[in-house]
Amino acid sequence: MRLLNFWLTHRAELGAMIERHLFLVLWSTLVATAIGLPAGIIAAHRPRIGRPLLAAASIAQTIPSLALLGFLLPLPFIGGIGPRIAIVALILYALLPIVRSTATGLRSIDPAVLDAGVAMGMTPRQLLWLVELPLALPSIVSGIRIATIVGIGTATIAAAIGAGGLGEYIFRGLSMVDSTVILAGAIPAAVLALVADGVLTWVERRLAPGRQRLSRAAPVAIAAAALLVATLAAAEIGAAHPDAIVIGSKNFTEQVVLGELLAQTLERRGLTVTRRLNLGGSFICDRAVRSGDIDAYVEYTGTALAAILKQPIVKDPEAAFGTVRDAYSRAGLSVLQPLGFNNTFAIVIRGADATALGLKTIDDLRRVEAQWRPGFGYEFAERTDGYAGLASTYGLHFTTPPRVMDLDLVYRALATRQVDVIAGDATSGLIKALDLAMLQDNRGYFPPYYAVPIVRSAVLLAHPEVREAFAQLAGRISENDMRAMNAAVDVDHRDVGATVREFLMRVQ
Repeated sequence: MRLLNFWLTHRAELGAMIERHLFLVLWSTLVATAIGLPAGIIAAHRPRIGRPLLAAASIAQTIPSLALLGFLLPLPFIGGIGPRIAIVALILYALLPIVRSTATGLRSIDPAVLDAGVAMGMTPRQLLWLVELPLALPSIVSGIRIATIVGIGTATIAAAIGAGGLGEYIFRGLSMVDSTVILAGAIPAAVLALVADGVLTWVERRLAPGRQRLSRAAPVAIAAAALLVATLAAAEIGAAHPDAIVIGSKNFTEQVVLGELLAQTLERRGLTVTRRLNLGGSFICDRAVRSGDIDAYVEYTGTALAAILKQPIVKDPEAAFGTVRDAYSRAGLSVLQPLGFNNTFAIVIRGADATALGLKTIDDLRRVEAQWRPGFGYEFAERTDGYAGLASTYGLHFTTPPRVMDLDLVYRALATRQVDVIAGDATSGLIKALDLAMLQDNRGYFPPYYAVPIVRSAVLLAHPEVREAFAQLAGRISENDMRAMNAAVDVDHRDVGATVREFLMRVQ
């Protein structure tokens, strides 16, 4: 019932996600077929050339989807966030089944049939188009069916780089640890895969030898599919607003809330906004704003200083802000005034353990480091201001290697005793909700992490009202405000848009 209510209240958003999902899959499958069919013919007729083609397609198929997106992200022309890179990745995944099924279908033709065609005086081209391809068509359709199903499943990952689709609900649900939101994206994706499998299986069977009644209908079906792709493409183009301000965010709850906060603030000024939330970590968002794929997102001064700019840690908040502002300005980016709260890293343990063992500071962890298992988010495990520096500063030597997982999952892992100490966010709503305790950073290791909007300077010049709108947020969001909004989403499972809307009504 809760899932049905979610679909009903988000039906417009769900429809747009399904449309984008189909757009990604249909375009990528269409292009992959256009490439894979000739490649399969070459593989069947020219084995020396065909073997490297199949090997290349097989290698592309073995690359994990997130890794492939990471490889493609920095490439010129096809790189960057959005549907372009997702379509390229889906094409690469779709090639192997299409190439292999085409080659297999052509090789399985009875040589006697080909000899009869030659005896009738057919040229190689006539033999291919009038004999080989019609006989291999069931096998070719089978490959397209497999490629389509793989594409529908893989397209959910595309939401991680701002390509949209049903994966947005899945990533949003993971960040909120909300099974309803996860299912809201997973079930429609599964239904699309089942429908595609059923339709293409029916086509495949109708094309089997002795079942040629579909031959006249095949051109109509192909034309209908092409029309559907063109319609979706037109819808995508029509939906794009060239003057829209593109707002991005990283892939955890607070960042999604802040991205929605920027978006609604601009919409209240009458500006058109495109949301590209849940993009990934700091480096993806930084690359996106520098390349112009997004126009603004919220960063943290400590993260910008240590992780992105690779500069020495500055503990004074004003000095850190000035250093970050000057460095970004040289890249054509403007760092606007802080929103008000400092979301520093927090070393968090279970409240019961803090009371029972008398643990108050990070130094106290040395008393339990031999027995406890640490757990960290991906970025904290790798960043210069992360685990390595923390362990060096405090002389920590955990005997168990840290478990690395998505940032929003570490709190649940701690509460369910899968790990014993984590690096979380000081403004997380889950700390209080799950009865966790923050340890004091008694050696002052962590720098200030004040939230600041990063905006492309060109956008501020073209739309001065953007600066004015964001200036209204400066200093207006306290740690308690941010903690309350995070808790509303993570703990109470409230809609992000509604949570932000209520906050803006209170402060503006």
